[in-house]
Amino acid sequence: VLRDALFGAGDPAVWIALDEAVRHSDRSSADGTWMPAWQRTERGRTLTDALRRGEPLADGPLALALCHRDGRIRERALGMVAGRPELLPLVVVRCADWAEPVRELARTRWAEAVTVETAVALAPLALRIAVRHRGDFAVGLVDKVLRSADREALLPLLTHADRAVRRFVHRLAVEEGLLSPAELARTAARDEDTVVQGLCSEAALAAVAEGDADDDVLEPLLTARNPRARSAGVTALRRAGLGERAAGFLGDRAGLVRACARYVVRQSGGDPVEWY
Repeated sequence: VLRDALFGAGDPAVWIALDEAVRHSDRSSADGTWMPAWQRTERGRTLTDALRRGEPLADGPLALALCHRDGRIRERALGMVAGRPELLPLVVVRCADWAEPVRELARTRWAEAVTVETAVALAPLALRIAVRHRGDFAVGLVDKVLRSADREALLPLLTHADRAVRRFVHRLAVEEGLLSPAELARTAARDEDTVVQGLCSEAALAAVAEGDADDDVLEPLLTARNPRARSAGVTALRRAGLGERAAGFLGDRAGLVRACARYVVRQSGGDPVEWY
């Protein structure tokens, strides 16, 4: 797990698994004469002794110290993480630590180190940690930093495989106006997550000006496979002055779309009953 975490595994689950594995394997013999090999440094000292003496540690031992059961060891390890970007994921994990001194020091280290690049890279992990008790600090800082970023920096997160990440960044992008109405419509039509569909279709619908028949917005919505986007497109027909097109959706396979079509047809002076 340590190897996967330190050598290119971007999956947040790997860092969380490392933290749990180290904590649960941290066992010594009843008389205290035996200690797991991973707790000894290359010089033969224990992690506790090495940290107390302020000896430099490689990334591997320091990562293990950041996950140690003893809060005093975790706290000392946090004092050595400056300039170690490879270990920032464990700093994010420690931002929700149950020991207050560890938690506060981790939050200070995260605030010192966070940039747009690190916020983008560690947003998936921060969102995982956010569900824990006192776990909202790391993702709150990610949110603050990303709101000041340009749209290009957010592109990897807009298409992220984790739907929680896509929900988070699309909500941010909608609130900050980082996506055009046409981009919102295409996302609403293509994304498989219903929350993202709803966010983007509603934002695209709100962007349709009275009397503006913008095909770049309407067509992706009207031809979408998911009913949330299609219903938003049908609703937008009235505002765009194209209410007569709603009659073509009175027989849609989705009840939500049919209901929106009936509303638009009535608002345009038609009678859905005659069509049926």
